Amino acid sequence: MAEGAEGAEGAEGAGRRLGRLLEAVLASPGEANAVFDILAVLQAEDPEAVQEAVRACSRLFGALLRRGELFVGPLPPEDAVLAGSGGATRKYRVWMRHRYHSCCGRLRELLDHRAPVGVLALETLMKFVRLEGAHPLQRPKWEGAYLFPHRLFRSVVDGLLSPEEDRSLLLARFREHLEHDDVRFHTMRAVTDALARVAGGHPEVPLAFWNNAFTLVSSVSLPSQAGHTPRFYVEHTDTSDKWKVVHLKEHRKAFQLMWLTFLRHKLPLSVCKKVLVILHDTVLPHLAQPSLMLDFLTGACDSGGAISLLALNGLFILIHKHNLEYPDFYRKLYGLLDPSIFHVKYRARFFHLADLFLSSSHLPAYLVAAFAKRLSRLALTAPPEAQLLVLPFICNLLRRHPACRALVHRPDGPELDSDPYNPLEEDPAHSRALESSLWELQALQRHYHPEVSKAASVVSQALSTAEVHVAPLLELTAFEMFERDLEKKGPEQVPLEFLPAQGLLGRQDSLCAQLFTLS
Repeated sequence: MAEGAEGAEGAEGAGRRLGRLLEAVLASPGEANAVFDILAVLQAEDPEAVQEAVRACSRLFGALLRRGELFVGPLPPEDAVLAGSGGATRKYRVWMRHRYHSCCGRLRELLDHRAPVGVLALETLMKFVRLEGAHPLQRPKWEGAYLFPHRLFRSVVDGLLSPEEDRSLLLARFREHLEHDDVRFHTMRAVTDALARVAGGHPEVPLAFWNNAFTLVSSVSLPSQAGHTPRFYVEHTDTSDKWKVVHLKEHRKAFQLMWLTFLRHKLPLSVCKKVLVILHDTVLPHLAQPSLMLDFLTGACDSGGAISLLALNGLFILIHKHNLEYPDFYRKLYGLLDPSIFHVKYRARFFHLADLFLSSSHLPAYLVAAFAKRLSRLALTAPPEAQLLVLPFICNLLRRHPACRALVHRPDGPELDSDPYNPLEEDPAHSRALESSLWELQALQRHYHPEVSKAASVVSQALSTAEVHVAPLLELTAFEMFERDLEKKGPEQVPLEFLPAQGLLGRQDSLCAQLFTLS
């Protein structure tokens, strides 16, 4: 209790002292040296004292920016100005602007601190961005030119892209500012430059940098319509159509360049998976040229494993909506069907996409037959929860493509020892699946689990025209099946024999009874 009271009293005392220094500096230029005392508290170890100093700096330099008491134009060296013969006002403004730069540099370092110091430093820097935009420290090149504090803002973005610390908390707070068109536009440009500079200058970029970069680039969301009203963070009395920041077309170009720069580098596996999960939904629709993502997606698809699985969605969108040719798409999809597909984290996503990819009725019969046969073969060794998903999936394929029903209406079809289907063939066109039969489904009709055997028996009956909705089965787990079985009510009397016993020695016609009678 004593330590807490002492800390609160110390922070409160520091706040009062900083308040007096602040009022003195704002009241008279002759008290300007008190700024050093305020900036010195920014170096303190006590977080509460540092917060009070950040608030004091926010009020001090915010007031100076509004009052126009900072030097405007290219900043000259401090020593040369103070030793020269210029006026006192000019010397004061140059000197105070150097102090302002020192404050911004320290606030940039405070982004490394934990909350609430880091968050307060970020908000103070963004306040200075707004004020510098409204009261520029650089003279415009021509009347009506667009002004934005690029240098200060890029330092903020560089601080968010730390190569050593996780910035997820600060990035979540910064995301609120991305709703403004000017902040979003300059964020995309600053991130592009930072990615080219940091990733290009270091042979091994730390994982923390890539995680921070992905969090930031994935937070950028463009408006869906070009006719939206621009919303600016930096206030302007008038806007001009000559400004790039007001055009959605320019935003889309900056968005595309940012993502292409990000994906040009060799990303860690965990980051690459995160990218592929959102690429089809939040990135491709906003690109000026979605076809430029083809190289990245085909490279991911060729890498194998979960990366290939996740790349399928974006690749299919490029083929289906943007008329790009990728003749090996279904061959890649067919190659992903192996026993591990039932045990990966993205099993539900894969079968959802596979159901979408195979939904077209214009697919050739040999291709659909190859998928049905491969899934039937894999179902033999799959866990029950996966079998309950695969069996309706296969039946839906047969419903969509009547030409493939020959696989189940072939009574004299080949058995295991004479099956022409080649499971090792990578090309479905040469697997000879259409010459085979789905004898695997007949074997599953004798499965130990009653639900599996019931699902496999559907194929022996007349298939309905309506497809089975497989979405509820995508997330089915073994635990859910076990819980569902426990909730079932069994019969009250369970027969233990086919014919009940009669008498001590069994039935009268049994061997034991006959021997007893003879004796």
